[in-house]
Amino acid sequence: MIEIVIAEDQTMLRDALATLLSLESDIAVAGTAATGREALDLVRRHTPAVLVNDIEMPGLTGLELAAQLRRDGARTRVLIVTTFDRPGYLRRALEAGVSGYLLKDTPSAELAEAVRRVAAGERVIAPGLAEQAWSEADPLTDTERRLLRLAEAGMDSPAIAEAEGLARGTVRNYLHSAISKLGAANRIEAARLARERGWL
Repeated sequence: MIEIVIAEDQTMLRDALATLLSLESDIAVAGTAATGREALDLVRRHTPAVLVNDIEMPGLTGLELAAQLRRDGARTRVLIVTTFDRPGYLRRALEAGVSGYLLKDTPSAELAEAVRRVAAGERVIAPGLAEQAWSEADPLTDTERRLLRLAEAGMDSPAIAEAEGLARGTVRNYLHSAISKLGAANRIEAARLARERGWL
């Protein structure tokens, strides 16, 4: 029996995934989570074979969650199921150590088979995305990406500095660096460009 945990912040989709995968005779759902933190707790508690999770979730993103599990040395393998079909997201997912990356329009039979293949140690990537993943390198550092997300959410430099425990000048330097790398006019445009390319 392949034990899995499902992490998805949209209740209807989370329930649908759990119901569909529970119908498979060789897959058992150990638990479901609405946030990245809840998913991390469930994985640490149950040590499932596979974590099926989205990228955008409250608390920890799916990519941050995958990276944390890798740092933990967890045996659980990660299968991302997302709407993000941009190669930048796939590249970051692979760098975070995920074993699978599928889109949410994948048929349920293919999803179940992907769970089996990931549990068996294989890598499963959505058709058409793999060859694009390395076409354009992500120029942003983790800190630049984090600060751009806060700027995108409407926070100004003083608020970002307070939230991150950084000096205001340091925040300005990081944001200026990100803006320059992306060839943007300002932080909001930089965040938009980064998100469009799958780097945010």
